[in-house]
Amino acid sequence: MKRTRRAALALVLLPWVALAQPHRDDKGKDGGARDAERIERVEKRQRLRQVLELSDALELDNAQALKLEETLRRFDERRRPLREQVRDAARTLHQAARGDAAAQPQVDAAAQRAFEARERIAALDKEMYLALAKELPPAKRALLALTLARSEGKLKLGKWKRNGVVPELPPID
Repeated sequence: MKRTRRAALALVLLPWVALAQPHRDDKGKDGGARDAERIERVEKRQRLRQVLELSDALELDNAQALKLEETLRRFDERRRPLREQVRDAARTLHQAARGDAAAQPQVDAAAQRAFEARERIAALDKEMYLALAKELPPAKRALLALTLARSEGKLKLGKWKRNGVVPELPPID
């Protein structure tokens, strides 16, 4: 039954996947526009993956899953400028770490901007959880919190693997 629900949900959300596919006609566009499009496609794919995981874990029907997707999209739109702020600060910090003389005086300000943006992202994550959990019973709120935490962990681990950095995890007792 879960497979049937997941397959039906995937078909309902398929247009978002199609929109998230890369366009092959990038002639004439500058690198910034392509980067922005790529980031947007990645966000859409991550949101779709998150909707599928949450729908499966919470056993949502298609209408509930679409409402969930809308909520996630609204929070992603609010989170996007904060993530860009973190990326810009990280870019400055990487340049300074490589010895760029122009970036070195900006290190403290860039680190502060990154910390502040990450704090606001964490506040948005909490607000998103509260918005998603408001109509759920306690057991499903617990599943929601666990699934959100698990998906965030998977995203970070995937990012580390792509960058060739796999953290050593402590053994579970």
